[in-house]
Parts: sequence; structure tokens; C-alpha cells
Amino acid sequence: MSADLTEVRRAIDAIDAEVVQRLAARERLVRRAAALKTDEQAVRAPARVEEVIAKVRGLAVAAGGSPEVVERVYRAMISAFIDLELAEHRELAGE
Repeated sequence: MSADLTEVRRAIDAIDAEVVQRLAARERLVRRAAALKTDEQAVRAPARVEEVIAKVRGLAVAAGGSPEVVERVYRAMISAFIDLELAEHRELAGE
């Protein structure tokens, strides 16, 4: 493995550490949001999902990234957070 590849991998690892920290912060907010929503439709919020997707696609373009990749990552992330929020919401509702 070349020194250049090692350097690139170290940089990727550092970014991954930052991303995980930000995901944990996002999770804390998702858990707070679950307590404020009245039903599962409010948790799923398809219009809000599409609003977020449109926003992050624009952010990707502005940052010089691929809007398609960002959309795919965000859709997967949002799906996972919706599952978490649904479980949190159900737990808070005593289900």
C-alpha cells in the first residue's frame, strides 16, 4: 500500500469520526422530536423527508459533491432514524 493511500485512508478515518459524532448529535435531536410528535404519521412525515432531500442535494452541489450520492446516503439515514423515532415514540406512548 502506498504512502499516499495510507494518508487518504487516515483522512477518511478522521472524517468518519466526525460524521459519527454528528450522527450521534442528530440522534439526540430525533429522540427529542419523537416526544413532540402525536402519531406515527407525524414521525414518518414524507413531505418533510422530501424537503430535507431537496435541501441536502443543494448543499451537495454547493460543496462540490454528488447530489445523487448525498441523496442515497440521506435516504438511508432518514429511514434508520425514522425506525428509531418510531420505536422511541411507541415507547413514550406506552405501546
